[in-house]
Amino acid sequence: MARETIVQITDDLDGSKGAEEVSFAYQGVEYRIDLGKKNKAALEKLLKPYTDAGTKVTRRTAGGRQTPKTAASKRDLATVRDWAKTQGIEVSDRGRVAKSVLAQYDAAH
Repeated sequence: MARETIVQITDDLDGSKGAEEVSFAYQGVEYRIDLGKKNKAALEKLLKPYTDAGTKVTRRTAGGRQTPKTAASKRDLATVRDWAKTQGIEVSDRGRVAKSVLAQYDAAH
């Protein structure tokens, strides 16, 4: 026995047939809504002045995720090392600076 399943997407606003999923974000919240041609065109018309003036932001995939730059990551480690040495704190000339030394530097500045 053969079976055929038909999925029909209807507009979430007016119930019209032949809708498609539309995604958008506002204030950090993502939304999805099923809209027919008429309501999709109305949404696009409404958003056009804002999308034209705004900057498009692309998302990064989990594999391409980068750590956001923080004030701590922008520190000049040579300056931290010089400060530590003047404070009598033992610090290497190369490699990583210990977190405890960075914390002391941050607290002093």
